[in-house]
Amino acid sequence: MSLLQLNEIAAFYGPSQALFDVTLEVGEGEVVALMGRNGMGKSTTVKVICRMLAHAQGEVHFAGQNIGALPSHKAARLGIGLVPEGRRCFANLTVYENLIAAARKGAWDFGAVCELFPRLEERREQSSASLSGGEQQMLAIGRALMTNPRLLILDEATEGLAPVIRQEIWAAIAKLKAETGMAIIAIDKSLRELGQVADRAVILEKGRTVWSGAFEALGPEETDRYLGV
Repeated sequence: MSLLQLNEIAAFYGPSQALFDVTLEVGEGEVVALMGRNGMGKSTTVKVICRMLAHAQGEVHFAGQNIGALPSHKAARLGIGLVPEGRRCFANLTVYENLIAAARKGAWDFGAVCELFPRLEERREQSSASLSGGEQQMLAIGRALMTNPRLLILDEATEGLAPVIRQEIWAAIAKLKAETGMAIIAIDKSLRELGQVADRAVILEKGRTVWSGAFEALGPEETDRYLGV
């Protein structure tokens, strides 16, 4: 069953068109890798999904509802959780305060997040500004989980992190997939690590969906054509 559907989306930043024809679908409990070179429309697509950017053409459906007219906070309340690129933790708040800032009732509470990322329990009373980059990324993921989303969007969640921290983040994503049935959209540059968790892939090029299918069907021809340098 489809949880999210984007059909023929076009979107603009002022007079400049960023998306021309983006179509993607995410099923309940499915992990979809949203892929493409830098500047091809991945983060803009995320903004459209989260209603941070209005689209000019096409339709966005979530949980059977057309959400095109909704503001971002109402889309979040429907169950769309975002881990934004760059983490964007509240620097002057503690770890605990960051986590409860947007919390909603559900299975994901402070204890559940700390079970996934034990370091957050250890850093509970520290300001987020004092955390390492990897710890801030764990905090950003935990904060999104505390909204108890049906769809979790991870925008470059491991970018710039040390290999050992990357492994910890990917292990957490794999655990979310295996144990929660949560739908996930993951944007990342690592084909190897995406391949360990993704069911399907959608590739964007110049604001258009140019390839979609099972992740294991993504071969050298497609990766060289659409993802190579």
